[in-house]
Amino acid sequence: MKKSLVTGGCGFVGRHLIARLLKAGHEVHCVDPIAPLSGGIAPGSWPLFSPLDFQNFHFYNQDCRDWFRTNSDTDFDYAFHLAAMVGGREMIENNPLAVADDLSIDAQYWQWAVKARPAKNVVFSSSAAYPIELQRPDHYELLREEMITFENRIGMPDMTYGWAKLTNEYLAQLAFEKHGLKSVCYRPFSGYGEDQDNSYPFPGICKRVLANRSAPEITVWGSGRQMRDFIYIDDCVEGILSTMDKINDASALNLSTGIYTSFIEFAQIAAELCGFKPRIKGTSDKPEGVFARGGDTTRQRSFGFTHTVSFREGIAKALAYYGG
Repeated sequence: MKKSLVTGGCGFVGRHLIARLLKAGHEVHCVDPIAPLSGGIAPGSWPLFSPLDFQNFHFYNQDCRDWFRTNSDTDFDYAFHLAAMVGGREMIENNPLAVADDLSIDAQYWQWAVKARPAKNVVFSSSAAYPIELQRPDHYELLREEMITFENRIGMPDMTYGWAKLTNEYLAQLAFEKHGLKSVCYRPFSGYGEDQDNSYPFPGICKRVLANRSAPEITVWGSGRQMRDFIYIDDCVEGILSTMDKINDASALNLSTGIYTSFIEFAQIAAELCGFKPRIKGTSDKPEGVFARGGDTTRQRSFGFTHTVSFREGIAKALAYYGG
């Protein structure tokens, strides 16, 4: 039986990852304090899956930094490091110092990893690590992993969250070079799914459309023209599990579809699936982040991974789940 640590395992990605690991027979140790505004949910209340049905699930309701200081296990086959203060765009822009706490979380993780030496470190960075100069209205392009190189170019990432994730990647690289720790760093783009926290755009827009099915107008944050690369959570987890044993040098891999969708287009698809055609209007007083963020899929495909769920299919799944 494989033994896996999952920090931040009660969050959106962690829940879906743990479901797959438990079903695959892993002994899973989940560490999560379920902090306010984190999107974390206690294991007994997970919406789509109950880890408590598995005897091979172990939960530690504590800050992973405290767990790292006291834990002495040296037999983990995998350490999935998801723990982070993130939240949605409003959290990233309006509470940047709270998000900067991620620097402390990641520093403690790598100090623990050097001592515990898990056989494989599966580390979660973010598409926010990419330079914002490549995501502007006057110039944007699909973001390739090699656009970030610690040897000569990193660019300006997106707010403190992007800086923290970029730093985490750098620490992973140092841990590989100096200590021989095998690692892979994932850069997820806009992951989404039915049980995602309401602070994120996906559930917000879907639920707004459902609640206003007779309205002539639906609003979205920002201008509505901002574009993201939406990848369904099951595809995201499959991308991780199907590639994580193929990369050991702490290099990065996107989790993306390579397809841009604006928030206006998103709301239009959701409304169409609900059987009406409202006007879609931006709400200029709300943050929208960078203009266009999409991930090149060339490297993912080279490792045998391609997403399978279209955004339209994913929206339809969510609308059905929310009661559409």
